[in-house]
Amino acid sequence: MTFICSLAEIPENRAKGFVVNERALLVIKKDEVIRVYRNHCPHHGTPLDWMPGQFMDHQGRYLQCSTHGALFRVDDGECIAGPCQGESLEALAFELKEGCLYLANC
Repeated sequence: MTFICSLAEIPENRAKGFVVNERALLVIKKDEVIRVYRNHCPHHGTPLDWMPGQFMDHQGRYLQCSTHGALFRVDDGECIAGPCQGESLEALAFELKEGCLYLANC
């Protein structure tokens, strides 16, 4: 396991980017549920954040790609709008232990 962050670092209904073992990833907490995705658009391979740490659309409902505005559902990473519709973000396995998030299998 590799340390990502303290759970307290992720505000509710927000996402935050990290680099762990040279992998760009994002952690999102929405409705008290945590998800960890690779910060990599399946269409162009670019990072999702349109400004450092800005991953969400204006309504705070979806993750949004900085390059072409594709929208991804938070709960499963599936693209619901944009050129990569039907593709998904790569979900990463993680563990929550004593208030800290760890990337599993690293």
